[in-house]
Amino acid sequence: MIKRSGRSLNVAVIGGGLAGLAAACTLAARGHKVTVFEKNEWVGGKAAVHHQDGFRFDMGPTILTLPSVLKRIFDEAGRKLSDYMELVALDPQWRCFFVDGSALDLVANIQQMKQNLDRFSGKPGVGEGYDRFMKISKKLHEVSDKFFFWRSVGGIGDTMEVSGAFSASVLVDVLSLRMGRSVAGLVRSCVKDERAAQMIDHFTQYVGSSPEASPAVLCGIAHMQTEEGVWYPMGGTRAVPLALEKLARGLGVDFKTSTDVASIQNDGMRVTGLTTTSGEQYSFDAIVSNCDSVRTHRELLSGSEAQRRFDKRRTYEPACSGVVLYLGLNKRYDHILHHNFVFSRDPHEEFDYIYRQGKPAPDPTAYVCAPAATEPAVAPEGGEALYILVHTPYLRPDHDWSKMLPEYREVILDKLETTGGMKGIRDRIVMENALTPEGIHKRYRVLNGAIYGLASHGRFVGAFKPANRSRDLEGLYLAGGAAHPGPGMPMVMMSGWIAGDTVDQDTRLSKAGT
Repeated sequence: MIKRSGRSLNVAVIGGGLAGLAAACTLAARGHKVTVFEKNEWVGGKAAVHHQDGFRFDMGPTILTLPSVLKRIFDEAGRKLSDYMELVALDPQWRCFFVDGSALDLVANIQQMKQNLDRFSGKPGVGEGYDRFMKISKKLHEVSDKFFFWRSVGGIGDTMEVSGAFSASVLVDVLSLRMGRSVAGLVRSCVKDERAAQMIDHFTQYVGSSPEASPAVLCGIAHMQTEEGVWYPMGGTRAVPLALEKLARGLGVDFKTSTDVASIQNDGMRVTGLTTTSGEQYSFDAIVSNCDSVRTHRELLSGSEAQRRFDKRRTYEPACSGVVLYLGLNKRYDHILHHNFVFSRDPHEEFDYIYRQGKPAPDPTAYVCAPAATEPAVAPEGGEALYILVHTPYLRPDHDWSKMLPEYREVILDKLETTGGMKGIRDRIVMENALTPEGIHKRYRVLNGAIYGLASHGRFVGAFKPANRSRDLEGLYLAGGAAHPGPGMPMVMMSGWIAGDTVDQDTRLSKAGT
């Protein structure tokens, strides 16, 4: 447990998503008074749950990696994560299905994976190429830990502040980041089997961006997952926000659910409080916004100088959105694992449709989560609570998903039947629901229905999101997938920890300067 000396602040957290909960726990553990404002009746943001006809579905994230991030938040309060939830390791981590009828399992052990790849590809050197890629990924992870993670970063200059002078060792680290290269380019320079490369590309899908346009530094995600594994919280990923909420309440955090924030009040220099949509006004010393960073400025700070400065600094592109099908099946498929990818025939075509043309891909990749083998309680006996996610473009003005969904549903189910080998899936469906980009936009107040916040496109600046400490308004801090370090369950929780830690650091620096 980290104990801080210094004055206690009265802090608001706007949004009770995973990042907001992480920030609230971190701040409360360090002695600050925290109030969480959440427009929905529940907390947890996208990590919500849907119950229907005896089936239970995680509505948003389903893959938990880097449990060390979650553990660090609980360590702040001197609590054990294991006292709040049960985590089950999954290995193989994914099963991958390809259009030629082949399948490949991703396993954590690199030596075993090398052997699997050599057998799978029938080509000499593919396993060695994977080993070489993973060594590069490890280095990228190490440098990210050193310069990028666990601190407020908004650009390359912020990464240098930790070390002071620009030394030769720093230069070596910076060069190792493969600046100017894309994820897809780095992957294919090492791995010469296109199917295996397509599998590795999809580590980037944690951030909802094209591997052909994303910086190679994001290849570090592969080592992060391999090192710490893929985990399933019993009770589903919904168990994560429930555990964080329990921790927060135990630390004295006040929750105001069903309370929508209309604006952040400020005097032009720093925040002074907030106003809810019902007209209630509250005064605060600092505010952590777990709302999308762009929408925070455009909507909660509309017309302010802070908004103008934010919009002038850089144009941010939304990450991709997606269609999620929640299918209750009366019978499981034995050949699929807990996590699966059913791959497109041509990733270049798929990414071109999604990220350049702004249209749903005619032959998409489908992520399929089938949790009943790990936790049978998600479905009636013998059944399956199938979660299918297909990435789509973020919302465009001409998109009407009430009309687009029925046709695209058939495209998705055809893909599962053919490439995924899930024959007769329509006959097994006894319950069905769906979430579209329009629903995501309205339900979670994200930018243009983007699941993953802001796109990580740009080979030099793509890894950088708005910093957790606002550059435009003193006392404002940002957390969530549209703030540093970006999207994905562990990263958004890390962003919440960074926001909370930065508030606390600034408080102590302010006290020292008085």
